[in-house]
Amino acid sequence: MMDFVGELLGTFILVLLGNGVVAGNVLKGTKGENTGWIMITLGWGLAVTLGVLVSGFYSPAHLNPAVSIAFAVLGQVSWGTAFMYIIAQMIGAMLAQVVVWLQYLPHWDMTPDPETKLAAFSTAPAVRDTTSNFIGEVVGTAVLVIGVMAMGPNNLSSGFGPFVVGAIVASIGLSLGGTTGYAINPARDLGPRIVYQFLPMKNKGNADWGYSWIPVLGPIVGGIVGGLIYNLVLAGI
Repeated sequence: MMDFVGELLGTFILVLLGNGVVAGNVLKGTKGENTGWIMITLGWGLAVTLGVLVSGFYSPAHLNPAVSIAFAVLGQVSWGTAFMYIIAQMIGAMLAQVVVWLQYLPHWDMTPDPETKLAAFSTAPAVRDTTSNFIGEVVGTAVLVIGVMAMGPNNLSSGFGPFVVGAIVASIGLSLGGTTGYAINPARDLGPRIVYQFLPMKNKGNADWGYSWIPVLGPIVGGIVGGLIYNLVLAGI
């Protein structure tokens, strides 16, 4: 039960601060409006760091269905445990997005563009190309999982791990995230997208369900690929 709480709470903090920094950048009238991609990637890296720090008291701090599925495929957690983590992660992401909406309540109506509103919930590609967008999510998540798995053999000092994970996420965003907005986490994208569908907002558009499978399936495939690459190439070194 504490594992469930840890995954829920950690994912809640991750999405609250991660999509919070996006909202602060893209919505009209905020003090952080138009501060740019560097600020978003930094904010997401710090969001992941704090999420892992808090979650680590109770759970392994996956905070990401792609990570949980990769670990299940490799036999490092049971499928039942992975499924429990995923449910917790989805609930945490959805609850966090409701709080982001409340935090920026007046700014949604001040922002006329529906796509800009959705950007503070879920990802969208810079150039809509199914193959390229899917590959981008696969590659980004594979790098994430390889980096996370490589932390163990490096014998990091106690308490330093969350900062490394945050740095990995920030690095992926800076280097690879400009194509799709780097979901690299199905719960981070799908949970808020579901919330967007139901929240009342002026001039709200659709949730772009036609694209939504890419930031879900891409990270899952990328997580598995990254885990297999780590096991085949690096684990025996």
